[in-house]
Amino acid sequence: MARHVDRRTARKNVVVLLTLIGVAIAIAAATAIGLLWDRKDGGASTAPGQLEPVQSVAAAKNAYDVIVVGTDPEGVAAAVSAARNGLKTLLVDGHERAILGGLMTLGWLNSVDHNYDREKNSIIPGKTHILNQGLFMEWYKQVEGDSFDVVTAANAFRKMVANEKNIDLLLKTKAIEPKLAAGANGLQTIVGVTVTNADGTKQEIAAKAVIDATQDADIAAAAGVPFTIGRADLGDEKSRMAVTLVFRLKNVTPEVWKQVQKRLKEDGDPNTDANELSAWGYGEMQKYPPNNKERVKMRGLNIGRQNDNTILINALQIFGIDGLDPKSREEAFEIGKKELPYVMDHMKKLYSEFEGLELDATAPELYIRETRHMEGEYRMTMLDVLENRDQWDRIAFGSYPVDIQRTSPTDNGAVMSHPVKYAVPFRSIVPQKIDNLLVVGRSASFDTLPHGSARVIPVGMATAEAAGAAAKLAMDKGVTFRQLSASKEQIGQLQSMLNKQGMELAAYEAKPEEFMQQKAYPGLQTVVSMGLVIGGYDNSGFDTKPDSNPQRMLNLMQGVKRVNKLSGDPSGVVAGITEPAKQPLTLDQAAWTIAKTTGSGVPAAEAVQELIGKGLLKQATVDGIADKQKLNNGDSYMMIRDLVEGLKKK
Repeated sequence: MARHVDRRTARKNVVVLLTLIGVAIAIAAATAIGLLWDRKDGGASTAPGQLEPVQSVAAAKNAYDVIVVGTDPEGVAAAVSAARNGLKTLLVDGHERAILGGLMTLGWLNSVDHNYDREKNSIIPGKTHILNQGLFMEWYKQVEGDSFDVVTAANAFRKMVANEKNIDLLLKTKAIEPKLAAGANGLQTIVGVTVTNADGTKQEIAAKAVIDATQDADIAAAAGVPFTIGRADLGDEKSRMAVTLVFRLKNVTPEVWKQVQKRLKEDGDPNTDANELSAWGYGEMQKYPPNNKERVKMRGLNIGRQNDNTILINALQIFGIDGLDPKSREEAFEIGKKELPYVMDHMKKLYSEFEGLELDATAPELYIRETRHMEGEYRMTMLDVLENRDQWDRIAFGSYPVDIQRTSPTDNGAVMSHPVKYAVPFRSIVPQKIDNLLVVGRSASFDTLPHGSARVIPVGMATAEAAGAAAKLAMDKGVTFRQLSASKEQIGQLQSMLNKQGMELAAYEAKPEEFMQQKAYPGLQTVVSMGLVIGGYDNSGFDTKPDSNPQRMLNLMQGVKRVNKLSGDPSGVVAGITEPAKQPLTLDQAAWTIAKTTGSGVPAAEAVQELIGKGLLKQATVDGIADKQKLNNGDSYMMIRDLVEGLKKK
């Protein structure tokens, strides 16, 4: 018996059907051009792959349009971009690398830290648009998804380079040194490099432009570009983020992976989950009691699957390592390899799914998060990220959380903030003092804090793609990169070139975040810029309304002292206060803490007037405190703002 359907219902069904078809077509189109989210369907291939040999030239030519130094993902992107713009390009590496991809393929960092545009609507509810298309997306579409097999990744990088007739690839050189000449305005110009080949012979190779895509900006440093090291811009000359030795476990069958997925999905922690490719969580591992307590700590496990029943784990943090020192890097390998058997025993005791797994190998290279921070034509600040700022010379976008990893076993690390979207300026890859050189990747011109977000590889590949295109434009215009960076007209042309290459570099107007509407926001800006207040993944830590206390004020001022190199000692200001973290902060106590930090010996009752008289506290700030016997966080932040501004005028 046929079911009766009235015309209204039939018409509605047709509309729904057409809508679903349209959505399906749109999804397919968006996926085809790489606009959407992490693939969790296995992506390219799930069978173990064969590593394809990389062909290095027997000898480089004596001159090129562009030399790109470094075969990390950023180096590949820079070289491919330059080559596709018609430039004869040398891609050269000074490490003992036989494959391309560096940190991803030899450091085994096989999970992508994506940058999503959370304000841009997706066709699918709950899915978001990936920022930084272009060459990053071209590579990403060739791998499995949000985690990938390192063989697949290496082959994808190889293919991108091999397909470009304008690229010569030279591997395993013993040394690469910049070749400099006198330039205009008293600046030196890089005119090429001197390469020490594998056989020990030296060759001078000329170039119209050089792009430094090494992880540590080695060429720029050797050329004399100024840098800060580690957290020096925060007054901490010695500290830098932990390095990680990624390790590989075998016997991870599909059944074992199902157990991993089941545990994490049932965990109930919003920071844990797993899909077909990746797993993140196992927070109990943070309590692992290290054998080497001074040098090692574990974080929760970040796991990426391989196609051969193995997994790679990014979780072992090693401290006190100078990433610029070969001996220190070697020490990190020794520390990590000695610790891993104890780590494995602990994992097996905690989690039954790991009982049958075995430690298979460690990565050939370390995951080093932080060394040099270049001084460029523009140094990106924490406020750029905090306020989701656009830049007129945008060449990339970031939105990854500002992830500051531990700097010592007693440090917990921090997510400083979670931006919506910020722009990376071209000026931040143009170094000071040296012309015809660009620096891309994590050592570009970022302050320490924004570096915690901007250091991720998709951002680096986008800046590198811009560098390759900029080389072509600068040559056509007959200008230096510095001159290019100052021309809005020429930067507009660069952005048009990049958009034609698949990037999306449209201007935008950032909506003010809720925390920016607070009365004490100027004070919050100051303390966040010094890394003294942490917003977290949801930025909730930026609420200025909660009450402060004497201990918190002391802690803040210890940080202000470090950053601003103050000589005073405020440590005694809480002496005699019972449970100072639970007592209200008075105006006199706050002012006294500030005064002691500046080296003043004034009594607490006189501290307010002392600071006002010295221009270190504004009367308007004092007048704006509603309850002078019970200051909130915003009140203390505004007082610190006054201090920092006053110090700058001294």
